[in-house]
Amino acid sequence: MRKKDFLSLRDWQAEELEEILKTARAIKAEPIKYNGSLKGKIFALIFEKPSLRTRVSFEAGIHQMGGHSICLTQAEINLGKREAVSDVAKNLERMVQGIMIRTFSHQIVEEMAAESCVPVINGLTDFSHPCQAMADYMTILEQKGKIRGLKIAYVGDGNNVANSLIFGAVRFGAHLALASPEGYEPEPEVAEWAAKNARFTNCRLEFLRDPAAAAKDADVIYTDVWASMGMESESDRRRQDFRAYQVNDSLALRARPDYIFMHCLPAHRGEEVSDSVMDSAHSVVFQQAENRLHAQKAILLALMS
Repeated sequence: MRKKDFLSLRDWQAEELEEILKTARAIKAEPIKYNGSLKGKIFALIFEKPSLRTRVSFEAGIHQMGGHSICLTQAEINLGKREAVSDVAKNLERMVQGIMIRTFSHQIVEEMAAESCVPVINGLTDFSHPCQAMADYMTILEQKGKIRGLKIAYVGDGNNVANSLIFGAVRFGAHLALASPEGYEPEPEVAEWAAKNARFTNCRLEFLRDPAAAAKDADVIYTDVWASMGMESESDRRRQDFRAYQVNDSLALRARPDYIFMHCLPAHRGEEVSDSVMDSAHSVVFQQAENRLHAQKAILLALMS
């Protein structure tokens, strides 16, 4: 097997990602057909950050497809402190067929992948959240029938979720308008990579300050928490800096009448999104969360085949 890891959407070609989405939709339509697809496979699931959707979706998906998972928390591993990342990788590769890791530094997953001879999946880092983005684009495809050419408005922090949406927009040919306050833009390397690669799929990217401009005629409005995990000490300052960036009824009126609202969850209701939008008929946040299960099953199959 040619080893391949799933660390970021920019590491995969558009055709490969489209095939994963196709598989994810087939799995969702007929899950029983894939029940034995991972029979005999064991996966190590490493969590250095708290998790609801990532843990449940990976554990459920692996077990539904006949595999087995071993959950390892910071208490068991404490990467880079109790034991070097390279040593953990070299131990696990002799015992399991794949590794999923949810951690802080993206460098940790890159090192794990470089040192391990089994596939490594990024379950979340401070830089990238590729499994979430695949579930996001799967949801858009289900709701809108296509991705290419649609306008996605992202309103909020230029964080790991925003980075992965940018990578996905470039690969799938979407129009992404991202509105963030000054000082909270996506990292320059993300914007530079996107600018170099957008032409291959006719992707259009806009980096804006005004959330109303981003939301104008949008097919999708997406937001995330203002202070991600590990940034709790910045919460008060961020509430001030992002106070004009709430997705509410007024902002939603700028979008197309049939827009959908998306959030990777957990949501801080009353901060980045109002209850009226979160609970509206436009909201697909729980469909989006469910699609983590199906998208990750497809990712696992792509890595194991």
